Amino acid sequence: MLRWERGTVKSALGSWRGVDRLEIELADGAGTISAIAYRELTGRPAEGEEVLLNTNAVRRDLGTGGDAMVVARTGTQPETTEITGHMVKARYTPMQTMVDAIDDPAGEHYETVRAAEGIDAMPVVVADLHSSLPAIIAGIRTEHRSARIAYVHTDAAALPAAYSRSVSRLREADLLTSVISAGQSFGGDLEAVTVHSALLGARHVVGADIAIVIQGPGNLGTGTGWGFSGVQAAEALHAASVLGGAPIASLRVSGADERKRHRGLSHHSSTAYGRALLAPVHIPVLHRDDSRYNAFHESVRKQVKSTITRPAKERGILHRLTEVHATGLRDALEDIPVRMTTMGRTLAEDPAAFQYAGLAGRCAASFLPRD
Repeated sequence: MLRWERGTVKSALGSWRGVDRLEIELADGAGTISAIAYRELTGRPAEGEEVLLNTNAVRRDLGTGGDAMVVARTGTQPETTEITGHMVKARYTPMQTMVDAIDDPAGEHYETVRAAEGIDAMPVVVADLHSSLPAIIAGIRTEHRSARIAYVHTDAAALPAAYSRSVSRLREADLLTSVISAGQSFGGDLEAVTVHSALLGARHVVGADIAIVIQGPGNLGTGTGWGFSGVQAAEALHAASVLGGAPIASLRVSGADERKRHRGLSHHSSTAYGRALLAPVHIPVLHRDDSRYNAFHESVRKQVKSTITRPAKERGILHRLTEVHATGLRDALEDIPVRMTTMGRTLAEDPAAFQYAGLAGRCAASFLPRD
């Protein structure tokens, strides 16, 4: 179902790389609404322009940012950017877009990607929530401040990579070397057809030391174990494994979530890593010798063993529980120039959520030579 509404651009509410957020005066005196315009798809609507909006998600009060989406500028056709490739993303939707992909035979990086056979033991950190990204980077920087980091944006949630304000700020602060949009997602610095080719591009085109693979903002959940878009994390870890990387599974942990299924270790980590995962990975946990180790962390460790490592072992998969110290991690999390929030909770309100993502980043950095 699509709900269409028309309106006129009243003012600009803000912008970030590739995105404009606008205040729209709706037709027929229906009031105002905020809307997102992606420059790659519509160009930049100007004040006074009439636009066509898709308002189905915002009218249903869904958790997709609270904004309508600009579909078209009714009186203006945006400029066409010529590309050499023929890859299409958001395929067979009215907004399908052509991109130059690194694995496109017409692209400048094709021979590099085609010749690559693996990713040379590159650490690959995988998480199920986009909010983990800055925390993982903070963890990396506690050990290796000059590491080249590539972020692979998968297509399980927001398809436009530009939708993430966190990624935009991380790029502006030179904390990410490159963003690669994989699968049906689009709008990264580089485009790839699959997570596999994105990882090859991260290593051999970008020259990344570490790759981070996470879905974009706006995951889809149903309250069930399997009906969650973040289960895709298992597939990303499989890709890292078959390409000869060092796969690292970032645990989703919370000390403040009111939902029992997410308190301590989230059931989503149990499903993705304990049941869906078919390759051994590193699972970072807080070191028992760390001064911060307490009953909460012991409880998380027990949950990991009972719902991930033990069930995986019964299927012949031997995950490695990797102990990591958290010394200096809180300071590193606070220093990242991105506001830390996950499911509406800040670093101060739910430190464990970011701490475990940071431990995964520090684990990845431990595979690299010291600065």
